[in-house]
Amino acid sequence: MKQIETPQANRMHIALFGRRNSGKSSLVNALTNQDVAIVSATPGTTTDPVNKAMEIYGLGACLFIDTPGFDDEGELGQQRVERTIKVIDRADVALLLCQPDMELELPWLKRLQDKNIPVVLILNKADILTDIHDAAKEIKDKTGIEPIIVSAKTKEGIEQVREAILEKLPEDFGHQYITGDLVKEGDLVLLVMPQDIQAPKGRLILPQVQTLRELLDKKCLVMSCTTDQLQPTLKSLSYPPKLIITDSQVFKTVYEQKPEESQLTSFSVLFAGYKGDISYYVEGAAIIDKLTEESHVLIAEACTHAPLREDIGREKLPRLLRQKIGQNLNIDIVAGRDFPSDLSKYDLIIQCGACMFNRKYVLNRIDQAQQQHIPMTNYGVALAHLSGILDKIVF
Repeated sequence: MKQIETPQANRMHIALFGRRNSGKSSLVNALTNQDVAIVSATPGTTTDPVNKAMEIYGLGACLFIDTPGFDDEGELGQQRVERTIKVIDRADVALLLCQPDMELELPWLKRLQDKNIPVVLILNKADILTDIHDAAKEIKDKTGIEPIIVSAKTKEGIEQVREAILEKLPEDFGHQYITGDLVKEGDLVLLVMPQDIQAPKGRLILPQVQTLRELLDKKCLVMSCTTDQLQPTLKSLSYPPKLIITDSQVFKTVYEQKPEESQLTSFSVLFAGYKGDISYYVEGAAIIDKLTEESHVLIAEACTHAPLREDIGREKLPRLLRQKIGQNLNIDIVAGRDFPSDLSKYDLIIQCGACMFNRKYVLNRIDQAQQQHIPMTNYGVALAHLSGILDKIVF
């Protein structure tokens, strides 16, 4: 039986930055103790960011991101550098491979620090560089940071890099809960999961799987049903559930049928708090009431799937918004990491649950919106507001 792996979005994202042929790919191989990245003496071997999911002793589930050299040249090289810049937004920790002169590295160090990315400076190729300690001192003098002397070939310094990564991580990294403190051991939780055309055949969608696993880890009592079986399921229970978690699209239907003492939320709302800033999203939802037909709304999906009939982001939300505001409401839709850098034309951004993104990347989107003073909410929060029950759900 195939073991289910930790989703990429839940892994620690470790990004490597440096010049071409600085040894980034070799360092990935040394850290993972596997040949997971192509290594060559030819500068520019890595032409696109390469993701590699690994389980590393002492670090746990990680996603290493090997990037092209930030000194790449030419029109194509500039495109590669731009892709490397985009990696910053999803890095939990950055490994910056340095040259003693720091001429190219200093601007990148500032770029990473401006984004509040913890940075570990690496002086690689200790096995072939002469005056390595003088070079390390030069880097420290220019940055105030002691670099770790490493040889990816001999494995010198590799353990120190692992330790530095752990030291740089926030204390609460990996300790957030999808369900927060809404439930505890022994609580009965009912999952209402409509299996419509959007649900992959034979499988549950990722937020459902992750939430279910967490509830089992918390030793909650878990019951599940589809929307049409909600009433028979409730009647079969000897007491009401402490919490009902449903799909945001059927918020109103479930709310009208739930026991008065049962709390209600949705997978998307839970992920809004797990991956983003729920308070900011709730504030943003209130802007829906102020939109006009001249307003512009951006709907941002994490997935890049081909849209199906009744797709929530491409059909249901636009339809509900236009029913409330007017058919001429301007709505743009982006998917994956295609998120505009200039958000000034928008009056509201509606982000999906972001189960495919790591928390760091979502928080960077929120920070981008806040810096440009653009309100932002999420699918579940927006649907609860449009259903008139936002003040009646928990998060």
